[in-house]
Amino acid sequence: MAKYRVGLGVSGGIAAYKAVEVMRALQKSGCDVSVAMTRHATEFVQPLTFRALTDKHVIVDDYDPQNPDPIAHINFSQNIDLLLIVPATANIIAKFANGVADDFLSSTYLATTAPVMIAPAMNTTMWDQAATQRNVERLRKDGVHFVLPVEGELACKTVGTGKLEDVENICRQAMALLATCDERGETGEDQSSSNVCDLKGEHFLITVGGTREAIDPVRFISNHSSGKMGFAVAEAAAARGANVTVVAGVTTVDPPANVKVVQGISAEEMHDAVMNELSKASVFIGAAAVADYAPANAADAKIKKEGRDSMTLELKKTPDILADVSRHRHDGLLVIGFAAETNDVIGYARSKMEKKGLDIVVANDITKAGAGFNTDTNIATIILRGGQKEMPLMSKRELADRILDEVVRARTS
Repeated sequence: MAKYRVGLGVSGGIAAYKAVEVMRALQKSGCDVSVAMTRHATEFVQPLTFRALTDKHVIVDDYDPQNPDPIAHINFSQNIDLLLIVPATANIIAKFANGVADDFLSSTYLATTAPVMIAPAMNTTMWDQAATQRNVERLRKDGVHFVLPVEGELACKTVGTGKLEDVENICRQAMALLATCDERGETGEDQSSSNVCDLKGEHFLITVGGTREAIDPVRFISNHSSGKMGFAVAEAAAARGANVTVVAGVTTVDPPANVKVVQGISAEEMHDAVMNELSKASVFIGAAAVADYAPANAADAKIKKEGRDSMTLELKKTPDILADVSRHRHDGLLVIGFAAETNDVIGYARSKMEKKGLDIVVANDITKAGAGFNTDTNIATIILRGGQKEMPLMSKRELADRILDEVVRARTS
């Protein structure tokens, strides 16, 4: 018996043939796949292709005399664990965003209670159009997940963003979402952890990675932060329905899909980016390892070592992003900080909470095995206003969900 049931929706773009590969990849991953197509999609790929590979009727029109189910859009939508649209045209995205239900696929979207994941593919100009981006943003706020298009050469020979993401990555993200839903549905955790869209309507602003403070055009001061923890929180928040913006410094891993990424390499650049985005945020999480000091006078040219047995750097304090966010917080904004320490971890973390007026602090001892920089695991204490919770060794992705559980509790308390 298949572990997951996926409804694969195919809309009418040149990338429709890729939906066949996505279907096969999902089947190999243990999914039972049912296919629905728009009428224009059938001009690119025949329904017979999908029918031969699924041994199921492929639905295009509710009212087709050959359709064995007269209320297929209801039964199809209620018997899947995920509705995955590959490819999604600008037209189908617009229909979903505006509640238009004039064909089988758009009716299915309105009728389903399953999570929805969309993989757009279209011309670069169409993708960049304000209307398309507005529709994408609306769907994100509605809790829809996106596998964003990538840059490449398109069918029209244009080079730019709009190309369908790789089949393997679409399948990987779909399976990750299904696993997240499955975990929350079967673990018996409290309600805050079991609702895949329990952060719907929240807008997270998260700082990630380390900063670089220039000494000269070649050298810099930095730290060992990889960005793994911050990106894990961003991925988890997006999976739970939040709109997520990441301000990223230097990282050793790629950002998750379905989040907006703004670069902020130095502490000052990160501070400016955060303050620019802050008014739109409902939750701020400072997961970046921001340099406390930067060279007071960075050289314009490479500093030569000839004639120097030593070099003295004058350092100046960098902007305190977390303190400034807390100081300029608007109504309803939750502010969460991280404290990576080597001694008196809880004491320093509590002090940080009080001095900066934070709602939650995630403290960890980076000297412990499995809890340092560049690891895939972490050990932490989540410090709350009314107490603290010890988190044993676990994956950073799992810890991310535990942190987000506390965000949900803070909202409902």
